[in-house]
Amino acid sequence: MALSRTPPSPGGTGWFPVARSADVGTAPVAVGAGDRPWVVVRLRPGGEVTALSPRCPHRLAPLTDGTVVDGLLQCSRHGWRFTADGRCRDIPALGPDAAPPPRADLSAPWAVEERDGWVWIAPDRTLHHRPPRAAAATTAEPVPELPAPAGPVVGNLEPALAHAWHPVALADQLDDGGWLAVRLLGRTWTVERREGRLDAGPAAWGVREHLGVVWLAPDRPVGEEVEVPSAPGIRSRWLSPVRTSAPAAVVVDAFLDPARGGRVPSVPAVTTGRGGFTARWTDADAAVSVQLGAPLQLVRREDLPDGSVRWAVLLVQPEDADATRIHLGAFVQGAAAPASRAALAAEVDRLGAELADVVTDRRWTGTAGLPLTLREEVHVATDAPGVALRRVLADFLVAARRAEGSTTVQDTTVRTTEEDTDVAAA
Repeated sequence: MALSRTPPSPGGTGWFPVARSADVGTAPVAVGAGDRPWVVVRLRPGGEVTALSPRCPHRLAPLTDGTVVDGLLQCSRHGWRFTADGRCRDIPALGPDAAPPPRADLSAPWAVEERDGWVWIAPDRTLHHRPPRAAAATTAEPVPELPAPAGPVVGNLEPALAHAWHPVALADQLDDGGWLAVRLLGRTWTVERREGRLDAGPAAWGVREHLGVVWLAPDRPVGEEVEVPSAPGIRSRWLSPVRTSAPAAVVVDAFLDPARGGRVPSVPAVTTGRGGFTARWTDADAAVSVQLGAPLQLVRREDLPDGSVRWAVLLVQPEDADATRIHLGAFVQGAAAPASRAALAAEVDRLGAELADVVTDRRWTGTAGLPLTLREEVHVATDAPGVALRRVLADFLVAARRAEGSTTVQDTTVRTTEEDTDVAAA
């Protein structure tokens, strides 16, 4: 059969126009080709256009937030760097001599070309080795949404979170005889204090005051609580609560991350216990330990070289699908004497800056929740606390759903806790 000489439509050739050449520089641009999302970027000013898969495999961060550094595409979250063909060249948290794990590479389309002022992508092999000529009616392909994780995700409206104590206000915000309207798990609750007694409406399993915080449990709690420092000489203060659009579990994962901010810590040692875990590692200037109580209570302790100790107590309030309120407490202890007010003020300022980094940084937003299936992401040795968090949350979901009489979640949790080998490989 003779081949048709009629000019085919762009999609029929296997080539798709994705962006005008003039619009693609050294800042990554989201595009679509073949109903799949990609990012396009020039890894050197005026260089050829590179097209790669749109998420960093590490924490699924969108690479549109990335930057070009030394001819490589660098993820904004942990600094992973990728070559033009998608190969992962560098993982800062592992140090300069470590080899990236096997699944760290990005995927690339079959071909990328520029023609007639347009960038064209052929996602798969095609018989047409060049894209068709552009016409006046040529337009860029629509950009698909980034694919959601295939496995379970813990978002702010996860029903199992009803089986936990949640912070809803600082105690000094609620005077005797007063009331507050608070949001929790997509619902509005009214918390009142009458003659020293707390009540909540609609009816909840419990409401209490603890550690200077008002807590509410919608249903019978099945999680575990962390131990908060209390000893003579410790000074403490709660920062003013702040709100972020990042899901609560993602916020905890960010604070738990030893490599956040480009740090290169020692490999964390994780000890898992009933309803939580403890992780320890050495940072540049401190011995760090974190304790997590399921589902989302976190205490981070740092022992400093001068003998002083500082703690950060992180409590998160999942208000709505796109709103989390963060309660952060600063605790300090001097080396040989009670901590000074100046030391506490300095720690409040330091934690405030750390909190502002998480709240204002869009890298932590734009996701429905924290993926629990470990194969959804690529983990390295320094990710051990994050892996432990995912496993603890998976176990919490099982316990909560069993409390509700469900028996359909065990298989999912087994897959969540057994599917990843990258931590060991690293």
